[in-house]
Amino acid sequence: MFALQGTCEEGSRVSDDIVVEMLSEGTAHLIPWRCLHGGPLTRETIERRERDDPMPWADLRARNVPLLRKLTRTYGACAVVARDGERVVGTLRFYPKSVAPGPFCLQQLPPNGPGHDLADAEFPPFTDLVDKTLCVHCLMTAARRAGLGTRMARELIAWAARSGWEAVEATAYEDLDIIYAITGSAGRSFWEKLGFRVIESGVEPAFDEVDVEGFTARLHEEAAARGLAPDHAKSRYLMRLELQR
Repeated sequence: MFALQGTCEEGSRVSDDIVVEMLSEGTAHLIPWRCLHGGPLTRETIERRERDDPMPWADLRARNVPLLRKLTRTYGACAVVARDGERVVGTLRFYPKSVAPGPFCLQQLPPNGPGHDLADAEFPPFTDLVDKTLCVHCLMTAARRAGLGTRMARELIAWAARSGWEAVEATAYEDLDIIYAITGSAGRSFWEKLGFRVIESGVEPAFDEVDVEGFTARLHEEAAARGLAPDHAKSRYLMRLELQR
């Protein structure tokens, strides 16, 4: 569920001329098959392998590229990207709920990532989907607080409404930087400002299992600074926006 190998480069510089667009077969100058934990993606950096990096990048690339292409071909798009020239500085990934109901992290192997054979599965066409809900699985930017997340979310909402989708759902947590860094999920207030409402809430059990780079201590420290009880900082929310009314 969580990408623990690094955090997004909050200090990355971006220009004021950023293009936010749906990633379709006609617009993709590269397939962003990995996330932005190491910074912006280009044709060079997306293929870069750091020495002693334990990530199985070859296996992930072999699984992710055909999967993303098939999802795009079948449903028109499965991501929004923010481009600063040739650099991808933001990604918002989404998938039909009935096709990808479980964990879908592209930088993890099953069970927290999609199966290696998912690209070979039979994806029902949009017209055959009983549940026309899209699920946001990851939202990341290489420059925090630049408004890119909001721009990408609005692009998704507008596209989904035009394309006949009935709703968009997203998992959210409390608005804490440490949670954003490892989950790629925007905070609850981010989605509420876009019109989403909470339809389910609970506690994220994985937070009790994660202690990479002092995660637990940092979580408690940030929660205290925001006036949140430690247990409340572990809350998980399912947010939903109805599109067709």
